[in-house]
Amino acid sequence: MIALDEVLVVDVESTCWEGTPPAGEISEIIEIGICPIEVATGKRGKRRSILVRPSRSSVSPFCTQLTTLTQADVNEGLPFAEACAVLRKEFRSDRRVWASYGDYDRKMFERQCADFGVRYPFGPRHVNVKTLFALTHALPREVGMAEAVRIAGHRLDGTHHRGHDDAYNIAGLLAGLLRR
Repeated sequence: MIALDEVLVVDVESTCWEGTPPAGEISEIIEIGICPIEVATGKRGKRRSILVRPSRSSVSPFCTQLTTLTQADVNEGLPFAEACAVLRKEFRSDRRVWASYGDYDRKMFERQCADFGVRYPFGPRHVNVKTLFALTHALPREVGMAEAVRIAGHRLDGTHHRGHDDAYNIAGLLAGLLRR
């Protein structure tokens, strides 16, 4: 049974390159940002970052410039399977509705779980906040997260392209949409 008292907002950061990935490397999750929100009140919970140690890629200078994460940072992270286990154990992710800004995060989890034979850490209910925001605001197209925060009359909190800060900002957007 899916619990509807809280939505688990998730934002991932992945290895990335300015151009094509180096030979043999593939983009993979290096940070899972989490911020739960209470559905009844819209109150955001504590933001959390789970660093994930990549096994098929390394953090490029471009990736560090974008996310502030270095190879040394993610070397201290958990293996992907352990990070997924933390989501299930500490956040009950497999029994909650979860949300992200767009489908990128969902697709990254699906692909990486399939690639590594890891149990998908989430339940069957995913909310795409990017689409929901555009529909609710009658926008002609979907907009980036930073633009949505501006449209909602807020300022970005924290460092853009860090998972825990982006999850916190997305949770604020979703809370506003739920109150509408």
